[in-house]
Amino acid sequence: MKKPATPYNEANRLLKLKSYQILDTPTESIFDNLTKLASSICQTPIALISLVDEKRQWFKSSVGLNVCETKREYAFCAHAINDRNIFIVNDARKDQRFFDNPLVTSQPNVVFYAGVPLIDSEGFALGTLCIIDHRPRRLSKEKIFQLELLAKQVVFSIESRLFEKEKEKTYSLLTKLSESLPGVIYTYQVFPDGRS
Repeated sequence: MKKPATPYNEANRLLKLKSYQILDTPTESIFDNLTKLASSICQTPIALISLVDEKRQWFKSSVGLNVCETKREYAFCAHAINDRNIFIVNDARKDQRFFDNPLVTSQPNVVFYAGVPLIDSEGFALGTLCIIDHRPRRLSKEKIFQLELLAKQVVFSIESRLFEKEKEKTYSLLTKLSESLPGVIYTYQVFPDGRS
């Protein structure tokens, strides 16, 4: 088994991943719908949104898998985050990097893997949207394109989630401030003709 390489920007990547405040959070329908769609489009029994931290890959959403994380050293996704393009293993049993990997030789019996890196707006690979099958597969260009679009939607949802949290914090702070200091916060409007 070949252990995954560490991304060149690992320290900053981990800081960015943690800044999203998404690790170890409950399931959310927006992410579950995207994994269901990936599984359905590609007709695979397993689909995951996997986020890779220091020692593990943690699943924000999963279809067909009953665990919430695995060790990073075994994670196919930890290999996938080192590239900008989709990472595909057609038959892990015949691949020198994975043939003796515990995820291949025992549950969940990974044979086929395809993972699209989840690259945020600052260029950090947070994890992957991936699909897994128990038999060898090949993906058409159309399916790859569809997975890439879904991965972009996952990233958008992660970033939007953080934006909403920050917006709620700001609103709460402004509400407390206006209650504590009435009259301090006011609206100033300038009309098109210059009067205020």
